[in-house]
Formats: sequence, C-alpha cells, structure tokens
Amino acid sequence: MEETKKYDKQSIHESRKRDYTMRLSKMHLKTLREVPNEAELASHILLLRGGMIRKLASGIYGYMPLGWRSIRKIENIIREEMDKSGSQEVLMSAIQPAELWQESKRWFVYGPEMWRVKDRHEREFCLGPTHEEIFTDIVRNEISSHRQLPVNLYQIQTKYRDEARPRFGLMRSREFIMKDAYSFDKDEEGLDESYKKMYETYERIFTRCGLTFRAVEADTGAIGGSNSHEFTAISEVGESEITYCNACKMAATTEKAEVADECSEEDVKEIPLEKIYTPNTKTIAEVAQYLDIDEKKTIKALLFVTHNDQGEKSGYAIAFIRGDRELNEVKLINALGIHEHQIEFADEAEIADATGAVGGFTGPIGLVNCTVVIDSELTKLKNLCAGANEKNYHIKNVNYGRDYKGDIIADIKTLKANDPCPKCGAPVKHARGIEVGQVFKLGTKYSDSMGAVYKDENQKDKPIVMGSYGIGVSRTLAAIIEQNHDENGIIWPMPVAPYEVMITVVKVKDDVQMELAEKMYDELVEAGIEVLLDDRDERVGVKFKDADLLGVPIRITVGKGATNKLVEYKLRRDVEKVELHMEEAIEKAKKTVLKER
Repeated sequence: MEETKKYDKQSIHESRKRDYTMRLSKMHLKTLREVPNEAELASHILLLRGGMIRKLASGIYGYMPLGWRSIRKIENIIREEMDKSGSQEVLMSAIQPAELWQESKRWFVYGPEMWRVKDRHEREFCLGPTHEEIFTDIVRNEISSHRQLPVNLYQIQTKYRDEARPRFGLMRSREFIMKDAYSFDKDEEGLDESYKKMYETYERIFTRCGLTFRAVEADTGAIGGSNSHEFTAISEVGESEITYCNACKMAATTEKAEVADECSEEDVKEIPLEKIYTPNTKTIAEVAQYLDIDEKKTIKALLFVTHNDQGEKSGYAIAFIRGDRELNEVKLINALGIHEHQIEFADEAEIADATGAVGGFTGPIGLVNCTVVIDSELTKLKNLCAGANEKNYHIKNVNYGRDYKGDIIADIKTLKANDPCPKCGAPVKHARGIEVGQVFKLGTKYSDSMGAVYKDENQKDKPIVMGSYGIGVSRTLAAIIEQNHDENGIIWPMPVAPYEVMITVVKVKDDVQMELAEKMYDELVEAGIEVLLDDRDERVGVKFKDADLLGVPIRITVGKGATNKLVEYKLRRDVEKVELHMEEAIEKAKKTVLKER
C-alpha cells in the first residue's frame, strides 16, 4: 500500500511537470513565412503565422496548441478574479429555446446577427449570442426569498453572432469565447455594489493580462439597461472610438458621449425667410462656399428608412443637425426607440415621393409622412440655411419654432476631437481601442418581462434587480497581441504567454550543446517554469525567426559556448542579449518569471 501511495504522488508530480514542458520536435506546430491574404491586423497575421489559430470558415477559427495555452491562461486569470469576487462558475447550453427570448421581447432585437435554428420537430432555438434570458430563467425558478440574494453567476463559453462582415480574425468573428456573468440583487443599492465589485474585478483582470486599457461610459445597445461601462484596450486598429477629457476625467465611447450645444447670442433677431437659387450645391461644403457663409450656419439633412421587428418597412425618418456636425447613428437609433438592424439610409427617389424631401436639397420645412428628428442644438441657433425641398434651392434665415418643428428633439451629434467637454468645457481628446469587456446595470428589464421576483421581509413580491458583465476572451487574446508585437512577431506578457522560457539549441547533433540544454530544461521545469525546448534539427536562422514569431518572453540560446557552460540570455521585448553561465541564466529566468507572472 505504501508503495502505491508513493507511486501515485510521483505520477501526479510528473504529470504537473509535463504540463510545463514541450519539445518543439514533438509539438504539432506549423509556422508560416508568408502573410496570409485575408489577414490585415497584426494579431490576425501573427496568430495565423505562428500556427496558433486556423481558419475553418469566414469568421470561424480553431485554436492550435500554443494559441489554446494562451486562451487558457486568460481564462484562468478571469476565473481567479471572478472567484475572488464571490461569483460562482456554471456552464449553460449554447442552444437556447426561442420561448425565453420571446418572453423578454428580444427574439427580433438581435436581428440577422442571431443564429436561429430549428430541431426536427420545428421547435425554434438560437445559438446564444448572450445569456441574460437563460440566467434569468434559472434564478426565477430557484430563488424565492430575499435571504437567497445577492448572487452572482458566471460562465466561460462559446458564443455565436452571425456577423454580416466578419473580419480582423478574432476581433470580429462569428464564433467567439466569452465570459459572461449576471448579478441578482434585492434593490438598486445592491446592484450598485455588485456593479462596483465587477468593475474593480475587470480592472484587475485586464491589468494582469498586460493590457493598457481605459474604462469609459458606453451605450447599452441590445443588452439594455440604465448604465454601462466599456473596457477598451487602447489600439489604433480598434473599432471602438473613445473620447476623454484630461481636465475633468470625463470618458465615454463616441456613441455615448454627450455634446454641449452651442447657442446664438441672445440679442440675435430672427430674420424673414429668403429662398435662394443654389444650382448644383448638394453638399454642405458646396452650399457654404456658394453663399459665402460658415458651415456652422447651415442645416444638414440625413434620410433614413425604418423597419419593424420582422424586417418590414415601417416608415421614414429624417435627421437634421448643424452643417459642420457629424450624425451619431447610435444616438439617432436610441431617439427613435429602435435597434441598429431596423434602420438604413433611404433611397432618395423613394423618400422624395413619400415625404417631399429632395436629395441634396432637403430641409425641415414642409415635410410630410416622416419622423423629423431635430438635434437639440438647432433649437438654440438663429437664422440658418437649409434645403428648400426643391431642386437647386435653399432657404436662408430658418429658425426653429417659427418655421419648423420636430417630432423628436435630442442630442444626435458626435463629439469630435477638440470639441468642448460637455462636463467642463476643456478640449476633448479621441483615441481608438478594442472593446474587451463591458458591464451593464440591467435593473429590472428582464425581471419584469420574465417574472423574476423574490419575496421581501414582508412576504411581498419584488422584482430581482440584475446586472450583466461580459469579457471577450478570444478578443482579449487579439488585443494583447495588438499591444505587444514588433515587426518580427509577438511579444507575450508573461502571465498570458503559452510558455515562459524558450531554450534554443543551435546544433542538436552536438552532444555538449544538447546535454547542457537538457540540464537547463530539467532544472527550470523542476522549479515550476513553463519551458519550450527547440530541439529541432533545423537551421539556426529558422529557429531564431520562429522564436521571435512565437514571442516566448525569455529566450536562452545554447550554442558554441556550451563547452564552458555559457549561454546567451535575452528577453523577447529587449534588443540586448547577454552571455551568462548556465546557472546564472537559470536563476535569472526563475526570478524574472516569478516577478512577472
């Protein structure tokens, strides 16, 4: 019996050691020298070239050994921090019944992005893009008393969104790995506490992943709720655009950021309307130049057709903003109370027949059969120039209230770089980034529609107050590479690197070099370091190129100095390399790994 116990312990020890080790000669790895045709971003190029992912179809990828190790590292960081926060891990099915989404009124909200399927009995399901309905269903069936709250549940699971234009590798794919969590509280005060806890947890997660990021106010989109923050990894190639103020710390996505309205001077008097012949002046720039006026004195029109949940045309909407401004489509969508897939730019001829608008000469006076959305700023400005809804004509001295009115008045403009901050007036700055996580205060949005209630201290039914918290695991992997690479390959931060040390043997047929490499390999593994040994019978140039491409943080090269137990030690992120005695190199590697893990 004693021998069996000893054997079992030894087996466990060896098993753990094997997880730290790998010989490249035995690894399933194929690196590419050429840049794949479809790859544009560095993360996409390097993941494919490094043999870390493989494309199966447009927007669908498989993970190879090295890529999967880094994904697991990110997941483990997430698990550790989520568990530390008191959240409990579960795993739900990715296949979700339509009835739950119909209950929440979201079955059509996701539009064509939702992957809908039917089973052999014609029952409808979807491949889950998110899981609010599923978790709400679980809690409404299993929690009945205030004593059971609060609770926070999370999972790490594959999600599906049928993107119209999947691109940039893992950045915008149709199948992706996501961590989603859901908090359930008795009241708004409890939600505030859960939200704060998740916000701080996310800060720790992304810091440990080695990301430079910023948390900014964000639109809630199809998830819904009253408040949201997006965690954005700063990157020039990111699809998310954020705006921020260094003076007052205001920070938001451009979709969310408010814009301060400008006003005309109080003593400016309204001037009578004047119709002007403006031939061939369809753009704001052309009109302003022809009339010799500032673009700020013009009104820009944007024409849209809207659709209902079933995709059928439901009407027309015409948005008006100051001529030098840019329309914020997310704000417009929110003002109209619809969703992104329910609006598109209108055909000029079609909308002209229905509303009286004239492409290039559309103004707010005299329109019919459409929803007129006026940017709030226009209500405070005097004597502007707008289209006359007649070809080659504009009208000067247009004033809100006297000459036209809107069905909806809202801030629908975009805050641009150097515009005054809506909080303090200082010039704002812009940056691009990659959305890696987002947190939402859902309130009772799903509890109300799905009947998720608990009994309070007085045995009265109260709606459960919810929060939702997502992290794009696979997108985080791509964001890490976007922030950590050079022209030669990836530069992994230690905590998410597939391996921590790479030992490269210059000549594997040289017994002295191999013996020294094996000895260092064994000592580092024994110390709990994750080691990749390049023992391939390849040209040294190929090995060095692969080492740079794969981006393992520490590289030890065993070459001709092996006879004197000397090796070359180099950090992937540094240019300099030093010659060290093998024992010194081992100790240096240990200290560096333990410090940066």
